[in-house]
Parts: sequence; structure tokens; C-alpha cells
Amino acid sequence: MSTKNGLDALLSPENSVVLLIDHQPFQFANLHSHEPTMVLNNVVGLAKAAKGFNVPTILTTVLEDRGGFLAKQLQDVFPEQKPIDRTFINTWQDGRVVEEVERTGRKKIVMAALWTEVCLAMPAIHALGEGYEVYIVTDASGGVSREAHDMAVQRMIHAGAIPITWLAVLSEWQRDWARTATLETVAAVASEHAGGTGVALAWEAQLLGAQQRT
Repeated sequence: MSTKNGLDALLSPENSVVLLIDHQPFQFANLHSHEPTMVLNNVVGLAKAAKGFNVPTILTTVLEDRGGFLAKQLQDVFPEQKPIDRTFINTWQDGRVVEEVERTGRKKIVMAALWTEVCLAMPAIHALGEGYEVYIVTDASGGVSREAHDMAVQRMIHAGAIPITWLAVLSEWQRDWARTATLETVAAVASEHAGGTGVALAWEAQLLGAQQRT
């Protein structure tokens, strides 16, 4: 049963699994809801955060021989991992993907995909129907138009999905600034991918370093 409120509604590194769907050249070529470079930046930031927090991450492509390999920047985060290449438009209909998620034993799925209205909406709605809690990362996903993206997000919310942005995912995983083991991951990912937030964190880190030296 999904939890909508309270502490258990928040993501943690121990309760999450990440599913990144079809960030391929063909999909980027018709991405018009967002600036493509921003979506790529955000999904790579999300992937690096997942790796830094040891959150299981599943990569997928659709018809790789036609749509192209996964974006190099994303594949480079998990260089040894071969994306699951499928023919199903709905990722959740591919048994290999479902098995990988089930193997983690986790019920909170963090999903991002190209395109929002197809490759995100279909598996999100399908997985919700099977009892999973689905968190859709809206700024690491995109559609063929702003309307297509927005309508898909609304549809998924109506179905029970939880919209979230990639930096919010990172923050929920960190949760406590006293969790020093992952501060380096947060600082590194933010400085590379979070714009002004990264600048602010770098400034705070410099101040902290100066205080520790005095």
C-alpha cells in the first residue's frame, strides 16, 4: 500500500530503485518540452547521485539499433552496465526490467524517461497498478511538446504517481547534513549539475573548511 504522507513517504537510499528509460539520440531529437541539454544534465546528475548513494539503477533502451546507444554521458556513469534493450514501448511489459526491480526488493521506483507521454507514462501507470510507488522525475524527462509533457504528468498524478525533480531526489537521499559519508557525493554532483545550488554548496564547503582549519 502506498504511503502519501509522513516520513515514510520520503525517498531514502535504502528504499529506492532508479529506472532510467531511453535517453537515446532518437528520443532527444524530437524533445521540445525542455532544452535537451538541460534534460541530459539532469538525468546524468540523477544517475551520479544514485551511484554515489548506492541506489540500484536500471538503464534501458528501445530498439538500440535504430534509436542509438544510450547518451554517452549517462552510460559513462555506469560504464560496465549494458542497458536492457527492448521492443516493448511500455518498459514495464518487458519481464527483464520487472525482474531487475523485483530483485532489489524495493517498492519506491524513481523513474525518468524520454518521452514523458509515452515511455514514462506507460510504465509508471502500469507499475502503480502492481502496487509500486512511482516517483516521476519531471526535469530528467521530456516530451515532444510542452503540452505533451504536461498532460502526461497530470495523467500520471491522477493515477497516483508522485512528481519530483532530480535535485529533490538528491536532497531526500541525503536527508541530514550530518550524514558525512555522502557529503562529498552531494557536493560533487551539485557542483557539476545543479547550477547556482552547486555554487552555493561550494561556498559553504569553503567556509566549513576554513572554520575547521582555525
